[in-house]
Amino acid sequence: MSRIPSIMSLHLRYRLWIAEMNSDINILRIFDDYLQELASKKNEQEVKAGIDQFQQQFVLLRKEIDELRHEMHILKMKLAAYAREMKPVNYKTFQADNHTTLKKRYLAFRKAFDKIKNDFGRFEGKWLQ
Repeated sequence: MSRIPSIMSLHLRYRLWIAEMNSDINILRIFDDYLQELASKKNEQEVKAGIDQFQQQFVLLRKEIDELRHEMHILKMKLAAYAREMKPVNYKTFQADNHTTLKKRYLAFRKAFDKIKNDFGRFEGKWLQ
């Protein structure tokens, strides 16, 4: 039998995930600065192709961050309203309809972000010395 998280636990989890994604936005900005630096120093076709590829991936990651943060914020606010109004929450329905899907999307995002971050580290290390 799985443990059902409390309203506060879910609320805090969304706050943590949103904070992590805010940090990811800063990382993407710094990576973009690295791409600009690399573009100004290297003319090789392989470098230009890599820059274009990473720029596209960064745009997609940022879009996913924005969508996830928006959905998490809405759910976080709903949870706060439940807590404020002392309304009973049907956890089974909430888990199935909202949290489980969002959690899967967030974990998939984390995996993709970490992979691209590692790939970018290797690319940057190879070309920006």
